[in-house]
Amino acid sequence: MTQAVNRLVRAVGLMSGTSMDAVDVALIETDGEGIVRRLAAGERPYRDDERAAIRAALPVAAGLADRAARPDALARAERIVTEVHAEAVETFLADHAIDPATIDVVGFHGQTVFHAPERALTIQIGDGPALAARLGIDVVYDLRAADMLAGGQGAPLVPAYHRALAEAAGLDLPVVLLNLGGVGNITFVGADGTLIAFDTGPANALVDDLLLERLGRPMDEGGRIAAAGHVDSAALAALLDHPYFAAPLPKSLDRNAFSRAPVAALSTEDAAATLVAFTAETVAAGLRLVPQAPNRIVVCGGGARNPTLLAAVAAATGVATTTADALGWSSAAMEAEAFGYLAVRSLKGLPLTFPGTTGVAAPTLGGVLVRTPRRAAA
Repeated sequence: MTQAVNRLVRAVGLMSGTSMDAVDVALIETDGEGIVRRLAAGERPYRDDERAAIRAALPVAAGLADRAARPDALARAERIVTEVHAEAVETFLADHAIDPATIDVVGFHGQTVFHAPERALTIQIGDGPALAARLGIDVVYDLRAADMLAGGQGAPLVPAYHRALAEAAGLDLPVVLLNLGGVGNITFVGADGTLIAFDTGPANALVDDLLLERLGRPMDEGGRIAAAGHVDSAALAALLDHPYFAAPLPKSLDRNAFSRAPVAALSTEDAAATLVAFTAETVAAGLRLVPQAPNRIVVCGGGARNPTLLAAVAAATGVATTTADALGWSSAAMEAEAFGYLAVRSLKGLPLTFPGTTGVAAPTLGGVLVRTPRRAAA
């Protein structure tokens, strides 16, 4: 696809995060640089059986050395991920009366099932060619591998989009954008546009797993269970005694990098409260690694809907904390928007990652483009 230099590209972005709650869909128009028009968003929640199949693939993926290998559990999960993403796009376009022929590209992150930068290994499942064939729309996928091959961490990928949003909104820099998905990560945007980004620690994954195991619930809606508990200081100290927090930048995490063992003997309420405090303290520790204290923290991701977690982050960091929604952005759709934005950057040959975000030696391109025969726009 050859894009006119001055034409905004119409992109659908897709994201299925490590919380494995839903596929987020977003439509944007962008030049892949400073112009972003956010148009619409939606989601397709995973059914319990779909989520269970993806979870079953996690330990299988952890035992692989070849990121292209697809043993049975992983192959089944990949089919499910691809089908759910296709359904998500089809339903979204139908609900918004959008002709698929008007979409230039789909940015398809897929589902991360294992991430081990120390092994130069990251595995995202999702069949880009199959998705492109079903939708009849060009797809950019496999967005992390090129960075890792160039010596980067392969994560986080979203900082370029965070900077575009912060600068377009005229925020008083420096600011930190904090994504609280399964894993927490921050993007520091300096007054001069400097980008620093890394994973801070767990966000929702540990609490989600706790509640699924004990109560059969996929998450702590509104943080109500954690709010009813008390933080166990000994358990919190044990959780924080992990080598990741003393490691220098750059750094990134797998969803399952941390154990819930320190809270195993606690009540569900106290365990949830302690895990929320753990997330908040790791964010505070992360802020000590950036060059300046931010003027504010802007929270996105599923954790932005959890007032208990938001209050804990504000208390632990001492920094004014708000949600992306309060700025007129979308906490839920931001990562999906970002992968639409990154797909456009990939099309235009613009870098996706930078030394300050993944530790790669130089700004690095990324993504694999699958072209399809295009239908004329209606």
